[in-house]
Amino acid sequence: MAGGITAGIKTRVRRAAISGGLELASGLNRAGLMSDARGRGAIFTLHHVRPRIARAFDPNAHLEITPKFLDKALEQMKREGYRFIALDDVPKALADRDGAPFACFTLDDGYRNNLDHALPVFTRHDVPFTVFVAGGFVDRTHTLWWETLADLLSATSRLRFDFGSGMEMLKTESTVEKQAVFERMAAYIHGVEESIAVAALDAIALEHGIDAVAITKALTLDEAGLRRLVESPLASLGAHTISHRAVARLGDEQAAEEIEASAARVEAITGKRPRSFAYPYGDRPAVSPRDQRLVADLGFAVAVTTMPGTVATAAPLHALPRISLNGHFQRARYVSALASGIPFRLARS
Repeated sequence: MAGGITAGIKTRVRRAAISGGLELASGLNRAGLMSDARGRGAIFTLHHVRPRIARAFDPNAHLEITPKFLDKALEQMKREGYRFIALDDVPKALADRDGAPFACFTLDDGYRNNLDHALPVFTRHDVPFTVFVAGGFVDRTHTLWWETLADLLSATSRLRFDFGSGMEMLKTESTVEKQAVFERMAAYIHGVEESIAVAALDAIALEHGIDAVAITKALTLDEAGLRRLVESPLASLGAHTISHRAVARLGDEQAAEEIEASAARVEAITGKRPRSFAYPYGDRPAVSPRDQRLVADLGFAVAVTTMPGTVATAAPLHALPRISLNGHFQRARYVSALASGIPFRLARS
């Protein structure tokens, strides 16, 4: 229990620190200070875009913004003179030393609400966007473990799981306890062979009446849905592997197969090979120099991480930073602060 309380306190402290940093950056930005931190532009990361649904336990809330907030974010960027470009056009924009800073919008994992709620907002503002899809989600052969785990913990007060040294009984009665278990299981999945850990989670979930494949079907677009999405000239699809495993933790042959098969799956849907790739998870442990070489060798023009920052002229095209539009911080002034690059400059100082 003490560990759960500690985890809950740490979460609140972390969010308060982020809010404080964004407020400081917002003030500096309005004052016209540290303008060189802006770089050439910003690439934003989104996941879910849907009306807010209140949940007692919601460990994935950071992956969810409302259509109203997306609308406000686009309006804010317009007011500040940003030009909206497709992700595939970033190399050209970086080569062109003139012009206003650019903004790109990307959405990971191919959620159904990208079609139902995000597309209308992007259409209203005439803003291009890229959706990165994992072939295993499209074909229902792989599951979204973070969604499965959230549903499982919401439905249980006790849970048995083997972290590698025998079954343990985990107490999951309070929200704090659920969050602590979520974080422990997430760390476990990232620390071992991911496919085996996810299969074990899916099996435990099924014992509790939680069907991981059904969750994937309910939340993500299938091939027909993705084809409807790309009927819009503003929408494009990018590759995101097949299994959504961290590429850096795969062997050379496996990594190349995941990336190439993902490109082929997107091409089968759209009729053209994708020019962009997003590394699953996208943080530093999930993206290696080898992966960047693989993506370049396989013909992708750009690849994006989730490592935070604005895009500089000399940014590596196969490891571009992105800025998360986080569900815990849905204020238009925070979008401006993030796009200014000031929070990332301050974090490095």
